[in-house]
Amino acid sequence: MARRSIGIVMNGVTGRMGYRQHLLRSILAIREQGGVRTAEGTVLWPEPVLVGRSETKLRELAERHGLTAWTTDLAEALARPDTDVYFDAQVTTARVEAIRAAVAAGKHVYTEKPISEDLDEALALARLAEEAGIKHGVVQDKLFLPGLLKLKRLVDGGFFGRILSVRGEFGYWVFEGDWQEAQRPSWNYRAEDGGGIILDMFCHWRYVLDGVIAPVRSVQALGATHIGERVDEHGKPYEATADDAAYGIFELEGGIVAQVNSSWATRVFRDELVEFQVDGTEGSAVAGLRRCRVQHRSMTPKPVWNPDLPATEDFRSQWQEIPDNTEFDNGFKTQWEMFLRHVADDGPFPWDFYAGARGVQLAELGLRAWREGRRLDVPELTR
Repeated sequence: MARRSIGIVMNGVTGRMGYRQHLLRSILAIREQGGVRTAEGTVLWPEPVLVGRSETKLRELAERHGLTAWTTDLAEALARPDTDVYFDAQVTTARVEAIRAAVAAGKHVYTEKPISEDLDEALALARLAEEAGIKHGVVQDKLFLPGLLKLKRLVDGGFFGRILSVRGEFGYWVFEGDWQEAQRPSWNYRAEDGGGIILDMFCHWRYVLDGVIAPVRSVQALGATHIGERVDEHGKPYEATADDAAYGIFELEGGIVAQVNSSWATRVFRDELVEFQVDGTEGSAVAGLRRCRVQHRSMTPKPVWNPDLPATEDFRSQWQEIPDNTEFDNGFKTQWEMFLRHVADDGPFPWDFYAGARGVQLAELGLRAWREGRRLDVPELTR
């Protein structure tokens, strides 16, 4: 069987997401399974070239996993003739310049989101990539979560009848960094460094709502900075200038109302870190990262409100579990495989830079809706 190597410049792999999900659980996992097979039977073999700012961290990472190609010089990596793809997992503020350099070098580009901090720049990158004739894609990992795949199956199968509403809850307590180390990098809480939960999570909610339920048509949002001071990775206090919570209302096509709360200042009292409840005329579902439970119209109980007596019903037991019916792989890895096939033999890949721009558009409109205190329409983006 023929094997084709694909060199991948991986920028930002010393960070939490770049290392865990993209290098370790995607690219190295693909190598462990023997590569990616194309439709024609060729095996694609990813050859990562690690890029970052710390020589010490890169060397340690490469030695840990038996890799030899790494550098702190992005231009050097992009100039290598044996690299085909550029991947970006840097902080948002550094992303645009690096992607522009990769496009200029003729590399196909796959990037974390948000693709940029504002819509005009995101659209400019999309046009630049198209003019250069390169393949381009944006990570949309939550579409590949088992729970949301099951939910999408229900939507496509007509389980809900007419969908009425969606309620989403996402978040957890991110420690301030003083008496316990924070689980997220400090730049997430500085607006000047590209931080903020609206910019981060509204990009996710755009592709989740568009791709699983229905297209987003309007947005109302209220943001907040609940924790005003945090402590960074070096033990130094800093002012949190970015929003750490967002409360959004989205109107979807068909009059569906979606309410999604996102917070890094909430303590979890639910089964998973993110959950969506979809209610329809024929049934309802609650989907998380992995699980999905349903309650059909025919099985819906008839609760009666009585505040004078304790509740005797076990409401959770009245829902049915949707079976897996298949083996679910890591969502990041699944999308990586699709993008590599897209590069090698033009396999389908709908999540391009324009999809990334739609996420930035919703984040930008959400921030504006918060500032102006009003509902804003979400217009169609034209290529």
